[in-house]
Amino acid sequence: MADPSSYRPKPGQIPDSPGVYRFRDEHRRVIYVGKAKSLRQRLANYFQDLAGLHPRTRTMVTTAASVEWTVVSTEVEALQLEYSWIKEYDPRFNVKYRDDKSYPYLAVTMNEEFPRVQVMRGHKKKGVRYFGPYAHAWAIRDTVDLLLRVFPVRTCSAGVFKNASRTGRPCLLGYIGKCSAPCVGRISPDDHWELADEFCDFMTGRTGTYLRRLEKQMTEAAEEMEYERAARLRDDIGALKKAMEKNAVVLADATDADLIAVAEDELEAAVQIFHVRGGRVRGQRGWVTDKVEEITTGALVEHALQQLYGEETGDAVPKEVLVPALPDPLEPVQEWLTARRGSNVSLRIPQRGDKRALMETVERNAQQSLVLHKTKRASDLTTRSRALEEIAEALDLDSAPLRIECYDISHLQGDDVVASMVVFEDGLARKSEYRRFEIKGRVGDTQVWHGEGQDDVRSMHEVISRRFRRYLADKERTGEWVDGNPDNPGTTENPGTSENPDATADAPIASSLTEDDGRPKRFAYPPQLVVVDGGQPQVAAAKRALDELGIDDIAVCGLAKRLEEVWLPGDDDPVVLPRTSEGLYLLQRVRDEAHRFAITYQRTKRAKRFRAGPLDDVPGLGDARKQALVKHFGSMKRLRSATIDQICEVPGIGRKTAETILAAFASAAPPAPAVNTATGEIMDEEESGTTSDSPGEPVAAGAPEDRRGQET
Repeated sequence: MADPSSYRPKPGQIPDSPGVYRFRDEHRRVIYVGKAKSLRQRLANYFQDLAGLHPRTRTMVTTAASVEWTVVSTEVEALQLEYSWIKEYDPRFNVKYRDDKSYPYLAVTMNEEFPRVQVMRGHKKKGVRYFGPYAHAWAIRDTVDLLLRVFPVRTCSAGVFKNASRTGRPCLLGYIGKCSAPCVGRISPDDHWELADEFCDFMTGRTGTYLRRLEKQMTEAAEEMEYERAARLRDDIGALKKAMEKNAVVLADATDADLIAVAEDELEAAVQIFHVRGGRVRGQRGWVTDKVEEITTGALVEHALQQLYGEETGDAVPKEVLVPALPDPLEPVQEWLTARRGSNVSLRIPQRGDKRALMETVERNAQQSLVLHKTKRASDLTTRSRALEEIAEALDLDSAPLRIECYDISHLQGDDVVASMVVFEDGLARKSEYRRFEIKGRVGDTQVWHGEGQDDVRSMHEVISRRFRRYLADKERTGEWVDGNPDNPGTTENPGTSENPDATADAPIASSLTEDDGRPKRFAYPPQLVVVDGGQPQVAAAKRALDELGIDDIAVCGLAKRLEEVWLPGDDDPVVLPRTSEGLYLLQRVRDEAHRFAITYQRTKRAKRFRAGPLDDVPGLGDARKQALVKHFGSMKRLRSATIDQICEVPGIGRKTAETILAAFASAAPPAPAVNTATGEIMDEEESGTTSDSPGEPVAAGAPEDRRGQET
């Protein structure tokens, strides 16, 4: 590991002008290429205190052994040179979009004497016109098969073409009218080239001209009573329309545009591109990349533009490129695209209308692409096994943690504090084992702290204590603890001892893991590893909770989200797993799932609290009777002003319940007056239709105390 100060340029050596820089390692290999408007300001950022650098940037500068730069005149030149060097050196720390497949294109070889229509993959060749990319090669062949009726262009290989020329007999397509048979001289080279050019025009979206021409010819043939020719033209028109229907119109103004969407998390990003020509989606492709460096969405878009148009010119670069975020700075990228096309290119974020709706579709495709990529990675048995082994090695565990539980705390500025517990078994989520907790500020019968506030550490201590107290209580009930005291477990014994006279030596072990009705117990299975979402304080709290319960055979670690560091109890320094580690990837999936589950529950509780009213504090008053009360009186205001006798008139409401309802209204704060936002007038509650006191579901925080630790 190199010290960046050992190769830091001297003050004044770095020019204050646009340019491109390269970091090299000790073997002179280029590991990172970047561009800058001011080389001096940009490179100075890399040679600051290592503690202030992003971990990925810190890894790069400590891997490097030297830095060099090239000065250019403008930012556009810097962008072009950066792209060239990335293609040449393939630096390990640059964003690299990896394609999981080679997308097929419909290609027309206009550089040959007799142009050929075919499916092509890989690098593009000069003089060949490309359409696509398509998701599947069969989609291209279906389209071509329909168009050959109208544009009978050559589709055979060079070998077949030469053999037909030698024998003087065309192939089958020549006999059935789907090839003009230039191999045997049925059409001149110039006429065949013009036919291929018309085929290309149709594929670029200029379809109206050919349809109108064929319809006119069909009408003329019918008037001249050439019905067979008119029928063939009718079928040709039908074939063209069927080919057009394969690409539905998405933009009514016949726009030529590319839409780029990005879905990302901390480690990876998925990019999806829709190619729209003539208002129709002509192609789609996507990439996935590792975020090796700290990078914004705008920078990801810039790299995607380089990947898309770095080797394209002319009409291959559309007039309009729609993106989710603009590169910073925008002007050099826009100038570069304009230079590639030869005319002005608009690079912008769609705000409304059809283009915004289509962008949302592309964004959904990007999200699904990222999820699919992660699912494929997670579903591979070999990959999961390697991930568990890496975790065991990094945390110094005796064996791979086949069951992992992860805990996360969620709240909104200290209100509605909840926790989640998610379970992964053999590297896969086991959602039937997920649990949710309401933080009460107590463990058992002991008041530990007040449940409001933002103390995630004490919340973590509480939830770990409650979860494993329940686990020990289940073990005590089955006689697995010798002294039957979950606070001091001691040693364990097999079923059938004197401490558990109801159990027999032959009883199956699984019987201790099920309730009397055969359902699995909520907390019967202990994990091999407990993961907490947080750093050293949260890990210490979880470990302290286990120590207080006498549990010493469950490993604990924490994953800090900001730097993706793994913390162990009692260690001052974190365990840093390689960012390409499958073990780190699995821990991140577990942590992110716990966060998702916790925040979903917290939002649900908050929504219920906002809908809550005084009727929710009346014990034994369910939703049916709340609705009956509101329906009977017509509004909460009339119910609030009703007498006990009037409330008793509601079916199902007795005098004692009516008294409790009035007492609840008396102790509740009066609702805020409703205001007409248009006029500023204070409105009557009945007029405003306010629902601030409308009955809703009981607030989760008001659940009975014996429900702590259970799924809610």
